[in-house]
Amino acid sequence: MTKIIFGTDGWRAAIAKEFTVENVARISQGAAQWLINNKENLSVVIGHDCRFGGPLFAETAAKIFLSNNIKVYLAKGFVSTPMISMGALHHKTGLGVIITASHNPYTDNGYKLKGGYGGPLMETDIHDVEKLIPDNNMHEIDSISLDEYEKKGLLKYVDLETMYCDYLEKKFDLKMIRNSGMQFAFDAMYGSGQNVMRRLFPDITLLHCEHNPLFNYISPEPLLRNLQEMSDVIRIAEDIDCGLAIDGDADRIALFNHKGEYIDSHHILLLLIHYLNKYKKLDGKVATGFSSTQKIKKLCKLYNLDLEIVKIGFKHICGLMLTENILVGGEESGGIAVAGHIPERDGIYNGILIWEFLAKTGKSLQDIIDEIYELTGSFAFERSDLRISQEDKLRIVKNCELGAYKNFGKYKVEKIETLDGFKYYFNDDEWLMIRPSGTEPVLRTYAESYTKEDALKILKAGYDTIMQK
Repeated sequence: MTKIIFGTDGWRAAIAKEFTVENVARISQGAAQWLINNKENLSVVIGHDCRFGGPLFAETAAKIFLSNNIKVYLAKGFVSTPMISMGALHHKTGLGVIITASHNPYTDNGYKLKGGYGGPLMETDIHDVEKLIPDNNMHEIDSISLDEYEKKGLLKYVDLETMYCDYLEKKFDLKMIRNSGMQFAFDAMYGSGQNVMRRLFPDITLLHCEHNPLFNYISPEPLLRNLQEMSDVIRIAEDIDCGLAIDGDADRIALFNHKGEYIDSHHILLLLIHYLNKYKKLDGKVATGFSSTQKIKKLCKLYNLDLEIVKIGFKHICGLMLTENILVGGEESGGIAVAGHIPERDGIYNGILIWEFLAKTGKSLQDIIDEIYELTGSFAFERSDLRISQEDKLRIVKNCELGAYKNFGKYKVEKIETLDGFKYYFNDDEWLMIRPSGTEPVLRTYAESYTKEDALKILKAGYDTIMQK
């Protein structure tokens, strides 16, 4: 019996090892029982991304919910995580389920739960679902007929991709963006957002917009090391103004400027705050994860915007969005939500919002970043995911808890914050953070400094120190 524990963003495991039909059935039974215990509206929207076994696992989940007399809206074809979240809101369901492992390697799959409000299910509710997951699957899955439930009206197939595209057409002046004279590129990383941009912007440069469950053996996470081809295409073309990349389930974002230079999530958060507040005159609180740049604090202070730092995991930001006016909420990982949209990370929505910014102002992405640098100062951020032994990982975390690290090489620790992981400040602008991942078997280390070279030096000093003692 596999113990099912949801991490920072859903449950993920290796396909055919822990991620099996039986375990998907068990989780679905727990989620169905939670729905029966807590909701009057007994309905769920279910979909899958581009990974191996997606249709099988989604249909397995559907069969379990149907067996519990819960109405199922089952997505046609592969869909993104934002489509499921929006589908839950659109169809007024009590729950949403997306079969995805997001940015994990192709060997994995996963199970995410969404609330009827269009965002991640709250942490307390997820813990309640975990407690309701049975030790064994008690359903004869092969004997459950989807056709019979469709005839009864309890199963309905839905086109969430068209619903999502229609929504974007209403939210943005896409014709203006298309006719702006600017050239754009889009990299789907073989993920489930690939068809959306082909439908909305058929004339842009498209990369990796094919169905390839192997992701060309590159984890579909929008980090520079995984996006070198996008960078090369823009650099060689010389006429592309901005490149947009999203992860495997289309909820994370990265950008490239006209030189093919990578623009990370920290800069994108600043771009969105800058656009929505200074240009669109919108107000609200900013919420960001513990590992985000210090420049957000500086920009919020200049714009007189409240800022709240939360634990890593977008569900914490979603919780704030349900009760407060959040202008921008986002994390270092590239998951960002904005006012006027659902309380969910959405790489495509945010990418189009940035393109709107460029098209309306006629400014380049670098022009706008330079505007922000004039206010906050320039900076660079780097991250290293350490795949080390479990013994080393536990030892390092224990040392952090005991306050064993007073300096990392020449970098003397002035202040430590421990909201979620261990953040060591060397001054107001430079820091190193150490945190075990909630979704992968790695120890994450993060650094911010004035330049990329300086940030990399901090990461190396951190690695040298923690691996010695």
